[in-house]
Amino acid sequence: MLAGVISLPVLWLSGPPGVGKTTVAWELFERLGRRGLAVGHVDIDQLGMCPEPAGDPGRYLLKARALAAVAANFRDAGAQCLVVPGVTDSGREPEPVPNTEITTCRLRADPAELTRRITGRGGMTDLAEALAHAEAADLAPGAWVDTTGLSVSEVADRVLDRTDWPDAPAPAPKPLRQYEDPGEILLLCGPAAVGKSTVGWHVYQQLQRAGRNAAFADLDQISFHRPELGHHVRAANLAAVWHTFRAAGADCLVAVGPLEDPTPYTAAFPAATITLCCLDAGRDVLLDRATRRARGDSPAPGLAGDTLLGQPPDRLRDIADQAARTVEAMRGKGDLHVQTDHRRPDEIAAEILRNTAYFPA
Repeated sequence: MLAGVISLPVLWLSGPPGVGKTTVAWELFERLGRRGLAVGHVDIDQLGMCPEPAGDPGRYLLKARALAAVAANFRDAGAQCLVVPGVTDSGREPEPVPNTEITTCRLRADPAELTRRITGRGGMTDLAEALAHAEAADLAPGAWVDTTGLSVSEVADRVLDRTDWPDAPAPAPKPLRQYEDPGEILLLCGPAAVGKSTVGWHVYQQLQRAGRNAAFADLDQISFHRPELGHHVRAANLAAVWHTFRAAGADCLVAVGPLEDPTPYTAAFPAATITLCCLDAGRDVLLDRATRRARGDSPAPGLAGDTLLGQPPDRLRDIADQAARTVEAMRGKGDLHVQTDHRRPDEIAAEILRNTAYFPA
């Protein structure tokens, strides 16, 4: 650590897929926020959505570099600590991360319990691979907590007891770093339940299939903080992630998130070409999508911070009303507006690409 530079305390929860890292990390994040700490949260997988660099299988080095840049922004915005869930190379400690003081804690579960969780949640997790990862990780040294038979709250209690974390410094805010990387940035925006993440992921995949070295980022997932920070920090984190991705060979970025004013983002990307695409949907469609999300019907189940999950009908109607007002307010803003009602995500993505400079001739 450089003299006079404060390292941000980071709690990194590792372990095999399905062990509960994301759920426990979110519990810790919310709990520490309720205690009055300025705390951030970022899933390490959210910092590696770009082509895999040569010589970095699993993107572990790439993710560590992106985490260092994002952690510096959190620290300079006044954060006192950061919770990071994510898989590490089995049997190894996480890669060194400048700007941080990392405390690791590995979560484990008995094979039968891990099998039950993975098969119960569905998705694309390879069970045999996850069990092999768990077996290798169980041989690693360091602090660990067995989650078998415990509630999320009980696991969180044991993690804090086992790690004695955090030893949080006083907030030390200062100006955020400015990046000046060129590139093509597509900002895909809209209110809750309009389909930003789903459509954005299809845009990202179509770009990759077309031969572009595309990258993807979710503004929420790289910028969770209690208390909430402004869009200037979200924009700074996005610029930091793009700086890392571009150094690894990416040539364009698809970013998704709620935003009504692009000014902080244009300021954070002075040398990039930004296209702001606003997604549009009617109130009834928004309510239907929000209701399905509340039931857990999501194209990306298990993501941290889903504010729609478990919401009652009255609250969902309020959310749909607000989302419809946001859609109306965004009309006339941005470079491109795309209607999403009763359309497939791949069809919407193709329209976006036809109307931007991203799709190669």
